[in-house]
Amino acid sequence: MQAMQFLVEIIFDLFLMVVLLRFWLQAAKADFYNPISQFVVKATSFAVNPLRKIIPGLGGFDIASLVLAYLVAVAKLSAVFLLFYGGWAAAPVFVTALITVIKEGLNLLFWVLIIRALLSWVSQGYNPIEAVFHQLTEPMLRPIRKVIPPLGGLDLSILVLIIALQFLQFLLIDLIG
Repeated sequence: MQAMQFLVEIIFDLFLMVVLLRFWLQAAKADFYNPISQFVVKATSFAVNPLRKIIPGLGGFDIASLVLAYLVAVAKLSAVFLLFYGGWAAAPVFVTALITVIKEGLNLLFWVLIIRALLSWVSQGYNPIEAVFHQLTEPMLRPIRKVIPPLGGLDLSILVLIIALQFLQFLLIDLIG
């Protein structure tokens, strides 16, 4: 039964990350014609486009994508509770869904940073994946570089951001429980 629960959770979590990535790509004004951006848009359009007719954007942010992310988290928790725990309660599902969206957003940022760091070691020339990850993470790394400049050609800003991100995750766990 644990294997089945893992499978259900991972399917919902992967789609949730793609939806959050769509929000992040639009917020960062990343290159729309990049293959990653095109994949994300095509993978989520079936659900985001109908929501956009009901929920308009706000200040340049795609609120429909955030609402979809929350709905995916609610669906994930509802499916897990109903399939594996035999019950469903509205309050825990709706509160935990918000925490799930935040947790998955932080996980997404972590993995994008890790992949960007790995790609910087092995890529040669232009790489579309590296380019979009650069567009996504550079606004967060630039302020860190102002405080900690590259040392001998080694950029520590990604490491500092990963450590700060891990600290934030542990802090949220301590606060929320």
